[in-house]
Formats: sequence, C-alpha cells, structure tokens
Amino acid sequence: MIEVIPAIDIINGKCVRLTQGDYRQCKVYADNPLEIARQFEDCGIKRLHLVDLDGAKEKRPENLSVLEKIAGKTALKVEFGGGVKSTGSFQSALNAGAERVICGSIACIQPELFSEWLQRFGGAKVVLGADLKQGKIAVQGWLETSDTSLDSMLQAFLQQGLETAVITDITKDGMLKGPSLELYKKVGAAFPVLRIIASGGVSNIDDIFALEEIKTSAVIIGKAIYEGKIPLKELTRLNS
Repeated sequence: MIEVIPAIDIINGKCVRLTQGDYRQCKVYADNPLEIARQFEDCGIKRLHLVDLDGAKEKRPENLSVLEKIAGKTALKVEFGGGVKSTGSFQSALNAGAERVICGSIACIQPELFSEWLQRFGGAKVVLGADLKQGKIAVQGWLETSDTSLDSMLQAFLQQGLETAVITDITKDGMLKGPSLELYKKVGAAFPVLRIIASGGVSNIDDIFALEEIKTSAVIIGKAIYEGKIPLKELTRLNS
C-alpha cells in the first residue's frame, strides 16, 4: 500500500498552502500546526511532511520551534524541509526532532555538500527534494530555476547512497488537477531502486490509487485535505 503523508507548510508559525509555490497566493488554514498534526495522528497517519516556507525564503530554518513541538508532542515521524543550507542547520533540524531532512536547493547549488551529508548522515536521514518547474529544477523556495537535469542529479546521488526523493511538479502544486503520473512512471522506470515520494496535484482518492498502481512509494497530500476533497475519515480508511 502506498504511504500517505499529509503536509503542513508553515509561514509565521501558521499552517498555510501556496498555489504553484507562489508566496503571493497564500491561504492560511490554521493558527496551530500542532493541532492539525494531532488530527492526522488520530487518523492513523505515521509520517508528516513539514515545510518551513519562511526558511526556504530566508535560506535558513525559521520555524524549528514548530518542528520541535510536533515531534515532541506526537508520535509522528516528521520529515522536515525549508532553508537547510548548512551542516549546522541540518543538525539543528535533527536535534529539533526531524526523522529525516529534505534538501532541495543545496543539492543543485552545492552538490558536494549534499554528497557530504549523504556520507555523514546516511540515506535514511537525507532526502532529496527535486522540485520541477516546466521540466527544470527550481531552487531557493521555487523562486529560481537551475539547468541541472533531474536524471543527472538522481544518477549522481544514487551512487552516493541516496535512497529517497520527494519529486514535485510545481505546475501541479495546489491546483487539485491530478498528479504528474507520467513523470513518476518515467522516473520509476529509470531508477527502480529509488523510493519516490510524489508531491503536487492530488485531488481525490482515485489519484492516490493511480500513484499506487504505478508503484510510487508514497504521496504527499496538502490542499486536497484542507479543502475537504479528501476527508480525514478517508485517511483513517487508507491507514486501517
């Protein structure tokens, strides 16, 4: 069964969602992320995707206190991303309770540092965040794009111990129009040992089943939950 991972994106300590990664298209859904995390836990969810959007913009984690609360007051395994640009900030995320840390921009801008983290912390702790905008990898909170190709990046890092990648099609993010099935199918065929976590576009239960059918390991869901497209009771059913 595909693993369902709800997302909590944080700006100013609040639970928000962006549309296509645009900070100008921001909607606040809750003032207390811990309460939302507890609701997910009550549904049988085991893992949470927590993104520090302030951190992504400021190039350093800004909401580690939120991570610390959720990790300390729930049993959720938290994967954390946003602004992790140094070994110190990576370690701070682990110290705050992250089970694993998602690194995107740094893998493009300083691949040697990302490689160092893979060697130091291992593939169980270091997750590649590959965010695609019109086929190119986006960096710096999705505000810029890189010429690095997804295939070349995956090929290089898999040889160095990478196990898991969160792959996001930004054009699908927050649009509720279905995930990029062909993208995940193509990546899965090219890199069968990679654990792919799909992100972006999921709008209903059928989208989850479609991703499971192409053997995607996990799926991150955000807006579909907050907008009631996938009720919490369905999460309970999926995890029963």
